[in-house]
Parts: sequence; structure tokens; C-alpha cells
Amino acid sequence: MFDQILGLPAHPLIIHFTVVLTPLLVAVSVVYALVARWRPHLAWAVAGLSVAAPAAVFAAWRSGLRLKQVRFADVDGVLGERLTTHQSFAVPLLISTVALGVLSLLLVFAARNKTVAMVLSGLTVAAAMVSAYYVFRAGDSGARAVWSL
Repeated sequence: MFDQILGLPAHPLIIHFTVVLTPLLVAVSVVYALVARWRPHLAWAVAGLSVAAPAAVFAAWRSGLRLKQVRFADVDGVLGERLTTHQSFAVPLLISTVALGVLSLLLVFAARNKTVAMVLSGLTVAAAMVSAYYVFRAGDSGARAVWSL
């Protein structure tokens, strides 16, 4: 399932969803958490992205594992080190994006309770910053592994 799409390696295609959806989730969740008057307008986007972004990260992680097994299992040296570095960001990105998705969904459903919303807002912003860090590091290290040959 995570091997190919129309005969092409799936990972380079799937990562584009991760690179777009995760920063969107970060941005929309932070605005939702910090700007209460925009919440009614953003709730649908937060809810959708809270599901779509972690799903995209999961698909990118699984397709990356498959790509490494199929095409890069025996790679060592500088490229091997770069791929290992890139791979090391996958699980933290997945965990942080899932956490952000869950916190954002909880915030959407608990936004009417001011105290709960304040706590969830702080946690959501913190999780958003962690997700932003890991999506940047994963993307940057992947690009360096591929383009710095």
C-alpha cells in the first residue's frame, strides 16, 4: 500500500501532503487557540486538519519505511547517515502531530468552557510549536539527503 502510486515511489508523492497539511494545522490551530472571535469560522478547518494532517504524516512515515526497505536498505556512508537522520524525525513528528490534532479537536469541542479553553489553548500552541519544529526538521533533512548528493 505504501510502496508505489502509479508506478512511482509513494513517499516523494505522499510527503507533499505532510508538508502542506501539517503547517496548515499548526497555523489554523494557533489562530483558533489565540483568537476567540475567529473560532466559529475556523472550527471546520481545525476539525478537518486535525484528522488529515496526522493521517498524512502516518502515510509519509510508512511510505518512507517502505522506500528505505526497497531502494536504500544497503546504503551506507554519507547518504546512509543523512537517511538515518531524516528517518529519526518521523516518529516524533507523528507523535507531535497526533497530539496537536487531539488537542485541537478537544479545543473545538470544549471552547465554550472558558477555563478549559484557556488550558487547551496553551497546550495546543505548545504542541503546534513542537509539530512545526519536527515537520521542518523532517522536511529539511529529507531534502538534504536527496539534493546534497
